[in-house]
Amino acid sequence: MTSRHSVGGSLGSADLVVVGAGIVGLAHAADAVRRGLSVAVVERDERATGASVRNFGHGCFTAQDGDALRYALAARTSWLRLAAQAGFWLREAGTVVVARADDEYAVLEEFAARRDGHVVLLDRAQVADRVPAGAGVVGGALLPLDVRVDPREAAHAVAAWLASRGVRFHWATTAHTVEPGLVGTSRGAIAAGRVVVAVGHDVDRHFPALAEQAGVRRCALHMLRVADPHGRRVDPAVLTGFSLLRYGGFAACPTLPALRGRLESDHPALAAIGLNLMFTQRPDGDLTIGDTHAYAATLEPFNDEETDRHVLAETARLLGVERLTVRERWRGVYASAPEPFLVAAPEPGVRVVSVTSGVGMTTALGLAPEVLDDLLR
Repeated sequence: MTSRHSVGGSLGSADLVVVGAGIVGLAHAADAVRRGLSVAVVERDERATGASVRNFGHGCFTAQDGDALRYALAARTSWLRLAAQAGFWLREAGTVVVARADDEYAVLEEFAARRDGHVVLLDRAQVADRVPAGAGVVGGALLPLDVRVDPREAAHAVAAWLASRGVRFHWATTAHTVEPGLVGTSRGAIAAGRVVVAVGHDVDRHFPALAEQAGVRRCALHMLRVADPHGRRVDPAVLTGFSLLRYGGFAACPTLPALRGRLESDHPALAAIGLNLMFTQRPDGDLTIGDTHAYAATLEPFNDEETDRHVLAETARLLGVERLTVRERWRGVYASAPEPFLVAAPEPGVRVVSVTSGVGMTTALGLAPEVLDDLLR
């Protein structure tokens, strides 16, 4: 992206121009406002429609590790503050991990020992008190620090609040060029003191060599909204044994490899679709269920019905019911790479930022301040 050509005249200037109005871009805009900077946000759609609104709305802080855990714990404070300021729905309800086999509970015991005070082990009755679950539950764990938001509301509410604080949003505007001091868009150029490009899995649309070097691919998720079969309020997010294979915090548990081997042996079809069996309850009572994982630089446009059938069958079994009523189906897409975070400086005064591990909602608000500390130094 080196051309200086753009359509239209000048769109003014800003201390920070953010390309992308998903949660990663909004996190940088929010932190820049906190620092007293002028901010402009360029977003190709009329509103955020990507991974930031297609997820579980789960602040899965406790299950992270390394940098992700540091960002997540910082992000928790920011989520609580933003919910109060922007007025969106948030619940400090934690997460319940349901163990349906002894090897799953063994991993939770090891995890609890590693995270002193941040994990509360539960017996079968204590799990049943908190969440609906079918037969075979042996116990579980409560991760009390985790939170939930409504992803269909939260990102839009944050954007509206930022606009009320003076952030200029250029919706339905495509960034054509990014270079030091200038962002060229489909509606004109913006003079930029600094630039953050936060376009998720579309890094390769703007910086293809950088994306190739970082190994960025797209990860497609099958997700569904179903009617709650029990008519019961479920405050926590709910994870399962399959979830233990997906989050970095569990990776150091000594018994995890044996659990992985057992699940892959007993459920090869579910392992093949990368199932993370989990659900959250929406404010209207419906459940968001999923999810699955398929990786490619360019995804096939076709959704396999067999994948949805597996998700529905396993969620029904988890909930102890015969069938579920589907309200909506969708595909989520996020950036994936060997490293969990991509932060790159392709040109002076420019940072490309992508959460390449599927935890953007969980970590972005903690990642952004560190990126801006470096960018503004």
